[in-house]
Amino acid sequence: MAVSVLAVLATLTLAACGTESGSGAGSGDSGDSGDGSGTVRTEPSMTGVHWNVSSLTVGGKKTAAPAGAHVEIDSEGKATGNLGCNRFTADVSLDGDKVTVGRGTTTGMACAKDVQQFENAMGKAFHGELTAAVSGRSDEKTLTLTTAQGDSIALSSEPPAPLAGTAWKVTGLVSGSAATSLPAGAEGKAHLTFGKDGTVEGNLGCNSFHGKATVSGSTLTFGPLASTRKMCPGPEMELERALQGVLEGETTYGIDHRSLSIEAESGKGLGASAPAAEG
Repeated sequence: MAVSVLAVLATLTLAACGTESGSGAGSGDSGDSGDGSGTVRTEPSMTGVHWNVSSLTVGGKKTAAPAGAHVEIDSEGKATGNLGCNRFTADVSLDGDKVTVGRGTTTGMACAKDVQQFENAMGKAFHGELTAAVSGRSDEKTLTLTTAQGDSIALSSEPPAPLAGTAWKVTGLVSGSAATSLPAGAEGKAHLTFGKDGTVEGNLGCNSFHGKATVSGSTLTFGPLASTRKMCPGPEMELERALQGVLEGETTYGIDHRSLSIEAESGKGLGASAPAAEG
């Protein structure tokens, strides 16, 4: 949600970056580049790319990343991103296919238990010297970062999602500085789609709805929403009531690549994600 609710900082070792080997190159081995120089050409293809964290493999066990987890590297060696709940920054240095990760900072927002476990594991995997391997090109690249112990982080590039026309799936709720997962049994039920004509429609967890939603800068103003009137099991109605408290009147919103956050004046809010981009 809004940066103002993320006040507590803690240190966490994080990273992401690498280079793409030229044709015919091995992992750091010398070889013919094809230009007669007898050296391997590499390209700094990690910077300026939004990398979704797809999964983490530790000790042979693969765990899918939380929705919205991502890493971006700028040209000055600074990594920023989100590991599914908390945002982070870290310094990284590049040398061929080697990525050296320095210490960084992360926000201290309370997270769902499974997300926190993933972030802790990422903190252990993202440290020291990593080996980077890139495949693909343009908007369809994949990146694998491997530790000296053989653990690995899988990432993939993905284009950003626009507010209008995207089917945003609600993935979590926020109250003040605390983020929570959806009520058990209500996962995957709620979604919303904004139209270019200032409309919004979707499902609140139980009932479908439609109404007006106008955008002005970072402000998203909802008109009264009309919805169906059916009754659903408890978790779905609990989610619906929570969303009704967010999607009313003037709110603030932000899009971080393919993650959407909406926060009402009360401090109640939601997080949503766009579906994976088609390859």
